[in-house]
Amino acid sequence: MNGKTDSARLSFGEKVGYGLGDMASNFYMGFFGLFLLYYYTDVFGISPAAAATMLLITKVVDAISDPAMGLIADRTSTRWGRYRPYLLWIAVPYALLGYLLFLGPEFSDTGKLVYAYVTYTLVMLAYTAINVPYSALLAVISPVSEERTKATQFRFVFASLGTLCVGAFATPLVELLGGGDEVAGFRATIILFAVLSVLIFWVTFATTRERVQQQQHHGSVRGDVTALLKNASWVVLVLTGILVVIGLIARFASIVFYLKYYVGDAGTTVFLIFDRTAVLTSCGLIGQLFGALITPMLASRFEKHHLMIGMNVLHAALLAICYFIPPDNFGLITIVHSLGIMTFGVVITLLFSMYTDCSEYGEWLTGRQTAGLTVSASMFSLKFGSALGGALPGFMLAGFGFVANEVQSDSALQGIRLMFNGLPAVFFLAGGLLMLFYKIDRETLAVTERELHERRTSS
Repeated sequence: MNGKTDSARLSFGEKVGYGLGDMASNFYMGFFGLFLLYYYTDVFGISPAAAATMLLITKVVDAISDPAMGLIADRTSTRWGRYRPYLLWIAVPYALLGYLLFLGPEFSDTGKLVYAYVTYTLVMLAYTAINVPYSALLAVISPVSEERTKATQFRFVFASLGTLCVGAFATPLVELLGGGDEVAGFRATIILFAVLSVLIFWVTFATTRERVQQQQHHGSVRGDVTALLKNASWVVLVLTGILVVIGLIARFASIVFYLKYYVGDAGTTVFLIFDRTAVLTSCGLIGQLFGALITPMLASRFEKHHLMIGMNVLHAALLAICYFIPPDNFGLITIVHSLGIMTFGVVITLLFSMYTDCSEYGEWLTGRQTAGLTVSASMFSLKFGSALGGALPGFMLAGFGFVANEVQSDSALQGIRLMFNGLPAVFFLAGGLLMLFYKIDRETLAVTERELHERRTSS
């Protein structure tokens, strides 16, 4: 076992290189999560209900593409491996499509909606084509769970840094580069993030390698799917992922509305060049970064699924507290919000580490090597959760009588408070309780890794 562990140990440079890949993704996804609904309703001029419906439908379509991409990646064979080549091939199309999303053409109301459907669908398909192989790469970067957990830590440290950059600098950049024209500002800002994303994806490609050498895949799709569904703990983990992502995305999509209409933020700077939106998101993401940093230490002391339970329940409790904080106490709102996102930093880091644990366990259980399908099906669940989480605030805004750029009614303000705190709390609590049914513990993983190593070296 020591020889296996030593040969599978990841260098600091490789862990950094792998982690940077999610920074590239989050320059886009963080930007979309924070500003896309606001851009569609308040800048591009699409109604909240129409925007919410579009985000839901396109995300569901996009999510369905994840398992297909996983099956394709599992069957890819190049001199660079199965999963790494997609970081090289898809980076530029992904960047270009993200730019088109914020192009802001002067169309009719119907034309704008059609344009939003087409461009958002295409950019999310490109995201699937690059992010599914990137996520599956974690399963073959090392055969040792502890090393994969460390790589996952770096992934979410850099993911947090990427989203932090977006949260801190996006609104100042939109104002600076647009000169008061929000459409031009969003367009110029996304160009900057697009160029950075391409360069970083290429760095990830250059600095990583696939250590777990898998046999050429000849199994049937039906057999792969059947094998995957036999893994009950994976099913539990997927359902948990759906719930917690719904909670997070719904909350992040609500930040701008919560601050603009409930807190009464007029976009003025409160610290250096940063307005309240930038301060709240930045502090929250610093909390997420801290959560990712402490995850390996926590995982060495506690079972992963026990941590998932505790962190999700704690997050729900913090959101319940935040609901009752008055709008003029922005400092306390920021502190409680940041603590909540810190717990999510632990949860999301564990979640992706546990996906690869499930992949290893599934191979041990069934004999099928389906890292791409396992991770992509997991990504499907996260995108499905993201679709619901991104759409729910729009539906709630419409249901509670929200009118863009107007003084809101008491009903609309109540709806904004519920979608920022109450609704996410319910989903985090449910996600935590569901993990009671997860059964892959530290002892099970040790047996799995040992026997898989014996199988691979004897074949």
